[in-house]
Amino acid sequence: MLLDNYQAQELLYNANLKEKASSSDIYAYRGDWVLKEGDIADEMGRKKPPHATMKEAALLIENDKLKFICGFIDELDLLPVFVDKYGADFAPGVLSILYVANIAQAAQVEYLGVNYVLIPLTEGMVWNELIEEMGMEKGDFKGLSAADKVIALYDAVKEYKPRYGKLTFDELSAKTTSAKRATHGAV
Repeated sequence: MLLDNYQAQELLYNANLKEKASSSDIYAYRGDWVLKEGDIADEMGRKKPPHATMKEAALLIENDKLKFICGFIDELDLLPVFVDKYGADFAPGVLSILYVANIAQAAQVEYLGVNYVLIPLTEGMVWNELIEEMGMEKGDFKGLSAADKVIALYDAVKEYKPRYGKLTFDELSAKTTSAKRATHGAV
């Protein structure tokens, strides 16, 4: 199974959900997803933390192919890294909505045959932002298992008509900013 392969390769990081949904052969994952692996820490082969991750990722996998991807990346330049690392695992018609800290405007970008909806985000949680973007409410998830909640979100994304214009990757790259995601926590 694809998620098991990712786990064996230590590509799932800070996972909080990795389970089969109640319907058919669909698996869901929520957590961080490694984009650039950490260096080897010692002679036993243990790794240091990753250099880059897709934070707060939510994935759906069916027939060992990624059919839905959402998450947060720190900078637009990580999109090619992500596609290079995982693009072979994309299902035809994969749906992807990514939040990006350093873009000045939301846009749809076709990159290597896949349409990505890219939305600026410096504060907030990906799951909550995407629920709001889809016009969903907490009641839409009532009584669902954690994996089935990801499916419910995916079903909303399938009907979603992004209101953002289309740009090329290079056009959006020219509009990047120095914005960083705000982090909150203990001082």
